[in-house]
Amino acid sequence: MEKLQKTVVQHKTRKEPFSSKVHPNIMVLLSLLIGLAVWWLLSTIPSVGSILSNPVTLLKSFMSELQSGRLWSNIYASIFRVLGGFSLGLLAAIPVAFLMGWYPTVRALIEPWIQFFRTIPPIALIPLVIVAFGIGEGAKISVIFVATFLVMVISIYQGVRNVDPTLIKAARVLGATDKDIFLEVVVPASFPYILVGVRLGLASAWTTLVAAELTGASKGLGNMIMEAGLYFRMDLVILGIIIIGVIGFAMDKGVLYLERKLTGWQELRKS
Repeated sequence: MEKLQKTVVQHKTRKEPFSSKVHPNIMVLLSLLIGLAVWWLLSTIPSVGSILSNPVTLLKSFMSELQSGRLWSNIYASIFRVLGGFSLGLLAAIPVAFLMGWYPTVRALIEPWIQFFRTIPPIALIPLVIVAFGIGEGAKISVIFVATFLVMVISIYQGVRNVDPTLIKAARVLGATDKDIFLEVVVPASFPYILVGVRLGLASAWTTLVAAELTGASKGLGNMIMEAGLYFRMDLVILGIIIIGVIGFAMDKGVLYLERKLTGWQELRKS
């Protein structure tokens, strides 16, 4: 018996990964340092260095753009467009997804169109958007709205469809009306899917930003990347890409934090 216990303990010790012994923040820092080292090494290769600026050059460009005020202006313009299109997409996606999930007739009418437009890249809509809205902020927000809406409506709809039928049957046995079932059972059970849809929608908004700013933008991170590419300013191109990634990453972490805070009741229920 003692030999068996010793074997089990040794097996558990062997299976425990190194990363579980280290604080997550240290692993993130280690990953960042490794990434910077690989970036630096790649930039020393002449054929690669002409395209991939080294971290020092990028830092100098960042400080230069920051001091001139152009960077803040571009960041503000892009965040405004992303949040505008994303917010409208979320406001439209929630009711449409719940109607599709709750009413089969609505689902049969709307779902084919959702699936059809979901396969069309947002950049293909730019000529139509320019004709309809011109080249103002409305055009850019519209392109982001379409992309985020189509992503979020599918995710939220799946959440409504995946509600446990046993919960709905139990609520009916207890005398709950359709309104009560919808508000007290379906909505809470679908809430995690709404947050997943928010994460996917934000990611889609940032990936669509450059396409949206093709509609005649004079400011914005996507516009900065395109203009820098025309003049072969690879340092500014990479800087714009990194800033978009950092802001998108920070927003995603913020939604994850909200998810942990707002869906903690589900973990308690599972335990």
